[in-house]
Amino acid sequence: MKFTLINANAERREGLKALLRQIDRQGHFNEAKDWRQARHAIARLDPDLIVIDWQDSMQPSDLHDLLRDFAGIPAAILVDDVTHGHARRLLMAGALGVVPRSLDPQLLVRALEMVLLGGHYVPAGALDPDLAVEFAPRRFAEPAKLLPATRRCATLSPRQQQIMRCVHMGNTNKVIAKTLGISEGTVKIHLSSIFQQLGAVNRAAAVAIYNGWQTGCLEVLRREDKAAPRPALGDAGPVPLRASNARYPDPAENDAHVLLAAEPVKPFGQ
Repeated sequence: MKFTLINANAERREGLKALLRQIDRQGHFNEAKDWRQARHAIARLDPDLIVIDWQDSMQPSDLHDLLRDFAGIPAAILVDDVTHGHARRLLMAGALGVVPRSLDPQLLVRALEMVLLGGHYVPAGALDPDLAVEFAPRRFAEPAKLLPATRRCATLSPRQQQIMRCVHMGNTNKVIAKTLGISEGTVKIHLSSIFQQLGAVNRAAAVAIYNGWQTGCLEVLRREDKAAPRPALGDAGPVPLRASNARYPDPAENDAHVLLAAEPVKPFGQ
């Protein structure tokens, strides 16, 4: 599938890509930071869905002019303001979906899928404020139980899962190649295949998807006043995968075999 993403912030566009890869992991994207770029991007890609991460500086009249020229392509708008008046203006401008950013990521994906299929999505609160009832979403099981690693990465071969465990530990391609007894070129080929299967754009995204942390990566799509504060220049950033004082066993130690986290359960070919 093909998607055109519109927002001035490149980081938010990357967040949208992570979200839309849950619809199609091999989807094609192009991006625009304003209405002029959007017109060229849509004409060039002919997308299946236009997704607009709405900004305060945007105007419904500009949206109307854009969608009038591409009337056959469904458009979904991600918004903070879900009042009746704002939703009505966006729908009259040609959008099929007005999707609150506050939705649970799984519901947000379903709303975008509905628009992709040609249906409409409008939150109940936009129709009548009294219908916007707050309730706790129903949980049938813990996320880890819903998505065990064996199910989540069933498409990865045993060798690729070895490589992903090494990537998770922060190893470079050179270290992975030496650990597994293969060439760096082979590691790169495996990583390229892994990224494609997981729908990841880089090593960090692959680790997040492999470990079931994908939902956490979508924090960038939250409202500016709700998102976690970014560290100032020079301050400590996010907590690393392992503590800085963590130490792996020395190969000379008796229990050095625990280093082989990527060692297969049984030899390949058997």
